[in-house]
Amino acid sequence: MNRYRQSADFLRLVLLAGVLLASAAIRAQDALPSWNDGPAKAEILKFVDEVTAEGTSSFVAPSERIAVFDNDGTLWAEQPMYFQLAFALDRVRAMAKDHPEWKGKQPFDAAIKGDMKALAASGEKGIAALVAASHAGMSTDDFARTVTDWFATARHPKTRQPYSSMVYQPMLELLGYLRSKGFKTFIVSGGGVEFMRAFAEKTYGIPPEQVVGSSGVLKWEMRGNAPVLVKQPKIEFIDDGPGKPVGIQRFIGRRPVFAFGNSDGDQQMLEWTAAAGGGPRFMGLVHHTDAKREWAYDRKSSIGKLDKALDEALARKWTVVDMSTDWNRVFPFDP
Repeated sequence: MNRYRQSADFLRLVLLAGVLLASAAIRAQDALPSWNDGPAKAEILKFVDEVTAEGTSSFVAPSERIAVFDNDGTLWAEQPMYFQLAFALDRVRAMAKDHPEWKGKQPFDAAIKGDMKALAASGEKGIAALVAASHAGMSTDDFARTVTDWFATARHPKTRQPYSSMVYQPMLELLGYLRSKGFKTFIVSGGGVEFMRAFAEKTYGIPPEQVVGSSGVLKWEMRGNAPVLVKQPKIEFIDDGPGKPVGIQRFIGRRPVFAFGNSDGDQQMLEWTAAAGGGPRFMGLVHHTDAKREWAYDRKSSIGKLDKALDEALARKWTVVDMSTDWNRVFPFDP
């Protein structure tokens, strides 16, 4: 009897091992394992299959396989504030001892004291002033080093994870999958271009020359015997809303066939992609619906507001990714 039980137990273990190995093999073949099977994943795979099928009317030459992605809220989290704003706040606090004139002056006093209500009351103008103060007078090389150092130590207030770990695992897989199919992937974001270039290649595999973002004025100077480019406290270009198609044309020079965003600030980028001419085009939105694993917000949010773009996506049958149901994993550190 014992021998029979031992044999049965051994057989169950063998069968279980076989099931686990088969499951692992299936997942290894899945280009998007963090995406649940459903319409969003199917639409992505179908689009890529169509545009890479040689000899068909839907085929897109590799040189024209341009994929653009917003950054904040699309490739990584953006709550409870944009990460570049968190960087700017930390920089202003670190610089405060050298700027006694900031005491009692908004928005600097609010930033130093951590008074987020007063900071919010200062509006976009106040936030722009903080961002400008966090880098004005620095060379582009010094700024990149400062950003890199900040990412090495700063932690997200909710998860206590490094900000660079707050990327979306499903989107990392999507970037890699598209590149494996001959696509060139770009970031087209309202964030500061020099800020994003400091981490984009290491975080996403997207090199600096494939990052399009908002930019400030740069000035050529000689410091000692070395030429440098110095960041000035003046905005040159805002890569958001209608500015995104302008940035795409100015810095990429080809209209995308694939675009992903998450907010009303991405609406014009998706419209520009949709109007690219004949053949398949993919327009996608990440809809933040997961209050348990991330955050749930859309139409009334002050950050990453998704209202008009969501209406247009539903009307035009663009792909809307429901984070709570379409992703089985959100962040790389998730179990």
